[in-house]
Amino acid sequence: MGLRVLEGAPAREGAEIADANGAVVGRVTSGGFSPSLSAPICMGFVPPALSAPGTRLSVIVRGKPQSAEVAALPFVPHRYVRTV
Repeated sequence: MGLRVLEGAPAREGAEIADANGAVVGRVTSGGFSPSLSAPICMGFVPPALSAPGTRLSVIVRGKPQSAEVAALPFVPHRYVRTV
C-alpha cells in the first residue's frame, strides 16, 4: 500500500509503520520525496485491515513517529491515452 507522509522527513526502506496505538504493524519497502505531489511518500506492507485509503498511521523515522495517511496507488494517475 502507499503512504503519504503528512509531516517531517521521507521514510526510507526499513522504517517501521505503527498504528494509532503506537504498535508496530508493518515496514516501509521504499520511500522518498515526490516532486509531483510536493510531499514525502512511501510504500510498504501492513495488515489488510489497515490498508484502506485514508487510514491514519505513523512511520518511525530516526526514532520519532511521523503522521502518515494510506493513499491509493498510483500516487499520480496517468494521463496518457493508448491508441491502437
